[in-house]
Amino acid sequence: MEIGKAGTAVKEGIVSSLKGINEIEAEIVSLVRNTVVEALRVTGSAASEVTNIAKDVIKGAIQATEEVGTGLILSTKSVAKGVLMGVGDVGGDLVSTAGSTVKSAVKGAADIGADVAMVARRAVDGVIEAMREIGGNVEEVAKTAVTGAIDAAAAIGNTAVKAVKDMLIGVVEGVKEVAAGALPKAKAA
Repeated sequence: MEIGKAGTAVKEGIVSSLKGINEIEAEIVSLVRNTVVEALRVTGSAASEVTNIAKDVIKGAIQATEEVGTGLILSTKSVAKGVLMGVGDVGGDLVSTAGSTVKSAVKGAADIGADVAMVARRAVDGVIEAMREIGGNVEEVAKTAVTGAIDAAAAIGNTAVKAVKDMLIGVVEGVKEVAAGALPKAKAA
């Protein structure tokens, strides 16, 4: 398929923009991860502190997107991933952190009128991606994250619960398939 000058210009512009988005997402993950690590080193890595720091980081991200006027849905995945990776760096409880991070993201999205289901999906994707990179129990984190999203949505209302459940329906099943594919198969008797 050949394209002319205008098509080439658009293609190159989009490729450049998407590369820029990837770089920004990587920067957000790094910023959040380092911030979480530093905060936990100062306060200790008690479960209550991890939860408070995760909530605080999510609030900061939401306020940043309010000031800029865009990007909450895009940045949520990177923020959630960064929180989990930072907690992993200091040896914190990744499973409970995943749940509280997703819960905070959903609540924060509702507070500013953002798309709760999309924010839930991006947060869940972020914690799952972090666990894959860390090498932890992806299936357990996925279950806890999805439960956190649904619990937070329940506090918002039935419409939010339905939207979040519909958005996340395939996440845990997909994780189960990946986990099953990674496990050795039982030999037939």
